[in-house]
Amino acid sequence: MSEHADAHLDPLMHVAQPDHPDREAESRAVAGRAIRDLGHAIVGRHASIDLVDHVARTLDELTLQLTQGTVRSRSQTRREGEWDAPPPDGATLDSFDERPISGRASPWGLDLHVRRDGAEAVAELTLRPAHEGAPDRSHGGIVAALFDDVFGFVLAFLGQPAFTGELGIRYEAGVPIGVPLECRVRLAEHVGRKLFMTGELSDGPRVLARATATFITIPVERFAKGLDA
Repeated sequence: MSEHADAHLDPLMHVAQPDHPDREAESRAVAGRAIRDLGHAIVGRHASIDLVDHVARTLDELTLQLTQGTVRSRSQTRREGEWDAPPPDGATLDSFDERPISGRASPWGLDLHVRRDGAEAVAELTLRPAHEGAPDRSHGGIVAALFDDVFGFVLAFLGQPAFTGELGIRYEAGVPIGVPLECRVRLAEHVGRKLFMTGELSDGPRVLARATATFITIPVERFAKGLDA
């Protein structure tokens, strides 16, 4: 593997490593990382047509094998007591492994390192080739998804599940690829069932994007039952 690719494996070592007693969870986390690395290698590296065709055939074969398994859903993999106690200040934060942006096993993950800093959730990350929109800049939808996911960690501080009701993004500068970034968010106000949040994405002293969000709270017992509750 290239030196460039190895440099992007390091952030994974800083992602929260909860106590997973079963081998499957760890295997899925490794597979998720491998799929993410493959995606960035496909986008960010030149390769022969033969190699690209070989990758496609191999992935099609593996996909066919995987689709022979029974359907697996979030309700089957949730953790008991996930809303019981808020994480302490300074704690590294994690969520369920398949969470699309921050999950260890997610093929779509951004390899975030998330921690609690007082009343704020802070995510550190470096965007990679497959996140590119305009040349050398992130696609705007990646930034929006990042904010939506990191806002969700604030819910753990409150011990309160909620759904995104509204998300607003103001892009103040191009978000660069291959540069360390910090996404910092917090609860601004709680009115009835509505949680109003704010946040910023920066590459140091420069704010690249700002976000506001409204989340709608839902009882824990109803959240646990899913959409049919």
